[in-house]
Amino acid sequence: MPLTEQAVSAHTPAYAAADLTNCDREPIHIPGAIQPHGVLLAVDAEDWRVVMASDNVAAMLGVDLESVLRTPLSSLLGAGVTESIRASVEGERAEVLHLYVEELTTRDAGLPAYVDAAVHRSGDRVVVELEPADGPDAALLSYRVARGAMQRLARTTSVVGLSEGLVNEIADLTGFDRVMVYRFDEDWNGEVIAERRRPDLNPFVGLHYPATDIPAQARRLYTVNWIRLIADISYTPVPIVPVLDPATGSPLDLSHSTLRSVSPIHVEYLSNMGVTASMSVSLVVDGELWGLVACHHYSGPHVLSLDVRAASEFLGQVASQLVAERERADDRDEVHRAEELLAEVQAATSAARAPLETLMESPALTELMGAGGVALCFDGRVTTLGTVPDEASIRRIAELLRRPESHPGSSSHLAALDPALEAVADTAAGALVIGSAPDRWLCWVRPELPEVVDWGGDPTNKQLALAEDPQVRLSPRKSFEKWQQVVRGHSEGWRPWHLDHATALASHLASLLYANSREQVDMAEALQRSVIPSETPRVAGLEIAARYLPAATFQLGGDWWDAFELPGGRMAFVVGDVAGHGVAAATTMTQLRAAVRAHLFGDESPAVVLDRTDRFMDGLFEQLIATVVVGTVEPATGRVVLSAAGHPPPLLIEDGVVSELHVATRPVLGLGVSEAGETEFVLTRGSTLLLYTDGLVERRGVDLGTSLAGLADIAGTGPGPAGMEDWVDGMLLAVPGARDDDTTVLAIRVSPGAGPGVSPAG
Repeated sequence: MPLTEQAVSAHTPAYAAADLTNCDREPIHIPGAIQPHGVLLAVDAEDWRVVMASDNVAAMLGVDLESVLRTPLSSLLGAGVTESIRASVEGERAEVLHLYVEELTTRDAGLPAYVDAAVHRSGDRVVVELEPADGPDAALLSYRVARGAMQRLARTTSVVGLSEGLVNEIADLTGFDRVMVYRFDEDWNGEVIAERRRPDLNPFVGLHYPATDIPAQARRLYTVNWIRLIADISYTPVPIVPVLDPATGSPLDLSHSTLRSVSPIHVEYLSNMGVTASMSVSLVVDGELWGLVACHHYSGPHVLSLDVRAASEFLGQVASQLVAERERADDRDEVHRAEELLAEVQAATSAARAPLETLMESPALTELMGAGGVALCFDGRVTTLGTVPDEASIRRIAELLRRPESHPGSSSHLAALDPALEAVADTAAGALVIGSAPDRWLCWVRPELPEVVDWGGDPTNKQLALAEDPQVRLSPRKSFEKWQQVVRGHSEGWRPWHLDHATALASHLASLLYANSREQVDMAEALQRSVIPSETPRVAGLEIAARYLPAATFQLGGDWWDAFELPGGRMAFVVGDVAGHGVAAATTMTQLRAAVRAHLFGDESPAVVLDRTDRFMDGLFEQLIATVVVGTVEPATGRVVLSAAGHPPPLLIEDGVVSELHVATRPVLGLGVSEAGETEFVLTRGSTLLLYTDGLVERRGVDLGTSLAGLADIAGTGPGPAGMEDWVDGMLLAVPGARDDDTTVLAIRVSPGAGPGVSPAG
């Protein structure tokens, strides 16, 4: 039976009732209530007095609600417990605390003396949530179970095998009647890919669920708070008093809460499925929600201790990392094959008198992108290879997907951009486009992949209800019977390396077609702007600053820098310099930059990246050379791995001393000789690594040793109170005189308050 307006208000007293017409905008992070299996206290972070509390403090703590508000936390829980909570907030202890609250033994309290405490900051408030603990030894038991499970999961070899292992481990740990791994697609529809269930329950494996079942704001919360338990679907919510924070006039943000009351829409959804208790654990890959471990119970309430939930969350984090590794391993073979095809296309067009005609005769051009066909528009004239739609449709696709400054654009569902394109989905349901102008572009197309999808109930429930009666109260669907649908109009999705290879190919063609022309210069300048980052990435524990300046006499040069996060938490950084100036240097630079990025995303080490990029240069039209330094750094440990190819040695500023870092180096790229080595060391707290190109120190008539000495003097003891940005600006002024070459500087510093504290390794 649908929940009444009063019941909705009880679940979420901080906001008005929601239904399926507005549930995607429901502010579920501020419900103003909690679940009743624990108690919540919101404390002022300055004076540690209770400002807000759940309305069950009398039953749970044995203290009247009126007397709790504005009372010091130490008066309620004791000075020792309060100090443990304070230390947790300051980062000195674990987030989940196991506490003995002696004060509870002297009161008529519902909580036992042994409690689990979840503590987090919410604005200016410290939120303390208390629940009954299993006992003083429960944490050790949960740790042992999780450690054994982690070892077993690590032995799996595929994503499905990992998922099957994960549902078994969490089912054994938690005792839920059904545990599933639920994976999202690019449109946020979900599919159950693994399941452990009670023998009498119907299987859900292979069923799909529409994106509307988990609204966007719920998915965002899953990436913030990795675990959520509903111990009893029929629970009576406990309001927070007062419902609005007296200082802000707003409800308390419970995004990180363990007791947060959930949306009544979701409660009704689960009730319609016959679920009596549920838990979910997030699976997050590369910062994005990949899937969920969904746990359902059908035989009454199911309360789990914070220890068991923390162990389940830990297994979800382990599995997330393993999913990323399994997917990268699967991708690696595809990336390497695509690199071979790209080299084949580049070699063929480089040797041809008519490179565009040769390009459009090469079957490798479509195989490179896994496409059914490709269209080239040059000066308004369209030529095609393979199976493509009519010219008007292909021009419309290019118009929709072409991005400024030669960035690639892609879609696997063109009809969503223009419904008229549904008519050509049999040849072009998806496309990837790269171009320098409205009349100069390449467009790869992919046909639709009709798929028979088994849905867990009719996914069009909301649309059908609206069509029948816009005034009807929309409730979550009640039918979850298997419902088949043929999904059409979608192609296979595009992967990141497809976009990188499109950029590399476009750069290569630019070097072939636009030599010695103003158009070529314009194209190269756009390419250069598109690949040199406009700002540095923000990485916890690291401070990064970079500068690029063109030469005084040439607009186009071969310098570049790059810095980006890799899967697994490392950050990659690159500084390179293609010899020469003009279009050839700039377009070669963009191709090298794309190749280096692709290799790094392929999980290659810095030395292997340099060697593979050297071989890649054999197929380039312009036979140039380049110096490069490639590295990775682990922010959590400060471990740095460096490899160089004929590049100026970096400077290391550590403990106020500037020294030249001796990096394992190979000859410059483009010669096809030798193999790269690697240097490893630990970048300690407050230390700075400075990388640069020769344009920083080379001046006509100035001895290089004098320039390097001046650079060391300006570097001094490293970034001072003014910060990294001002310090790097100072590096650009280290050697006076006109710059005949473009100049790049990249500085990486381990924040003084973060990172490791050990000395450099050899």
